[in-house]
Amino acid sequence: MNNAAYTPDEVAKLFKISKHTVYELIKRGELQAFKVGNKMRIEQSEIERFKNLDAPSSKRVPEQSSTLHIAGSHDFLIEHLIKYVTKQADFLTIQPTYIGSLEGLMMLYRGGCDVAAIHLLDPSSGEYNLPFIRLFFVHEPLTVIRLASREQGLIVAKGNPKNIQGFRDLTRKDVTFINRQKGSGTRFLLDSSLAKEKIDPAIIKGYDNEEWNHLSTASYISRGIADVALGIRSAAEQLGLDFIPIKDEQFDLVLRWNKKNEEALQHLLDIIQLTTFEESIRNLEGYNTKELGKIIFENK
Repeated sequence: MNNAAYTPDEVAKLFKISKHTVYELIKRGELQAFKVGNKMRIEQSEIERFKNLDAPSSKRVPEQSSTLHIAGSHDFLIEHLIKYVTKQADFLTIQPTYIGSLEGLMMLYRGGCDVAAIHLLDPSSGEYNLPFIRLFFVHEPLTVIRLASREQGLIVAKGNPKNIQGFRDLTRKDVTFINRQKGSGTRFLLDSSLAKEKIDPAIIKGYDNEEWNHLSTASYISRGIADVALGIRSAAEQLGLDFIPIKDEQFDLVLRWNKKNEEALQHLLDIIQLTTFEESIRNLEGYNTKELGKIIFENK
């Protein structure tokens, strides 16, 4: 008896179908699989059984392409997820709008998007995201999943020539700061940290100068226009800048379900939880993906 076991990638190549189609067949019980740790495997005997059925075709998966609108914080993981979905799932498209965590959550509340990407620190509890979600959503069907934990900190020039060590240094006359826009999770972290240390934002040179994503903010440092910014380690690494860790934060996706998007949202969940997406981002600097795909709150 042949006890060989195959990965979904290998099965996809055997049947000349997409890898996501294989996961869809597994999810619907048409193809039996088992897990080894977090890896899916399909036995040779199951492949032979499946061959004797009608050949897999597009009728086994949704024929109509679906589009999900995701709004909220900009992050390289979101960019990577969009690229991964575009490559792996030809019937699912993600349309992003990077408007900051709070605006993304409000857009979800108003029904203007399907998913919000957020990292909002509640200063009173020290907890991320859930206090805001519980405040805005009471009866709406929601699923909140962890995408990753990531490092936020002060981004400075290589070698840290101004010897910046913490938020107190932002008040120095020889230091120029570049800020993130109001409503972003990074701005929430900054303002709560300044309040905690009783620092008046008015005395920070550059506090009113705002940028809308991490890479643009970090570029001010690399070009010598500013001396310091608050941002994620990944942005600093991409531009060869130094990074002073401040906070590990939780970056989550909030999915709001309705009859029109439930199939597409389930496909998104499957991609995050069942495919090799986690493997594709595991080596990105500044992220911890140990809890990727974990459901941390659900109201359905």
